[in-house]
Amino acid sequence: MEKNEYIFGLRAVIEAIEAGKEFDKVLIKKDLSSDMADDLFRAAREKNVIVQRVPVEKINRITRKNHQGVLALLSPVSYHSLDTLLPSLYEQGSLPFIVMLDGITDVRNFGAIARTCECAGVDAIVIPERNSVSVNGDAIKTSAGALMHLPVCREKNILSAVKMLKESGCTIVGASEKGAVNYTTIDYTSPVAVVMGAEDKGISNDVLKMCDSFAAIPEFGNISSLNVSVAAGIMIYEVVRQRINSGLVVE
Repeated sequence: MEKNEYIFGLRAVIEAIEAGKEFDKVLIKKDLSSDMADDLFRAAREKNVIVQRVPVEKINRITRKNHQGVLALLSPVSYHSLDTLLPSLYEQGSLPFIVMLDGITDVRNFGAIARTCECAGVDAIVIPERNSVSVNGDAIKTSAGALMHLPVCREKNILSAVKMLKESGCTIVGASEKGAVNYTTIDYTSPVAVVMGAEDKGISNDVLKMCDSFAAIPEFGNISSLNVSVAAGIMIYEVVRQRINSGLVVE
């Protein structure tokens, strides 16, 4: 990790938070307790910065300098807010096309999905704050720079994000084998949010319950499932295909 990707030390991190710096997250060692640590937590709450308690060894792997048990990972991009972005899409006359990633933690898969999304004209990627990938240098590199152009909404509550999408007129399509139909039989010509889940667990049960339909990609081999970035690419370009055929997208 490059030195310009993080800030360390209690006072330096507090000042950076108060100055409005964009952070991926702040790491603080598990047993750290002091008045200044309390000030850091207070500043982070006010600015909605994610703080994680971690073993000090995790911080030491990034820097051995006098970090005082605190290290902030800077975000190379500014995250968007879904409740601001979605209304603006409708105001522009767009037909919203959102990709939601539920529980995906592999940065390479994230970068590959983002690259496909940008090429396909997806309006935004939605990720949860916790137990998820985030936009960092590795993700940007893997995406071939796509994440510098594609809006990413990091939402505190993914269920609230799904609910808002539904209430805003988006059809929620989960890529899942559970009670699913062939992915090509679903209509994607209205506002839509395609949900992709983690490779090991799939879409979480709470999010599954909120999906309007489930899409399955046929598989005929011996391997149990497609890589999630490949599956996402197939789903995304089916949306594109249908919209082109319906005259909603001009090639």
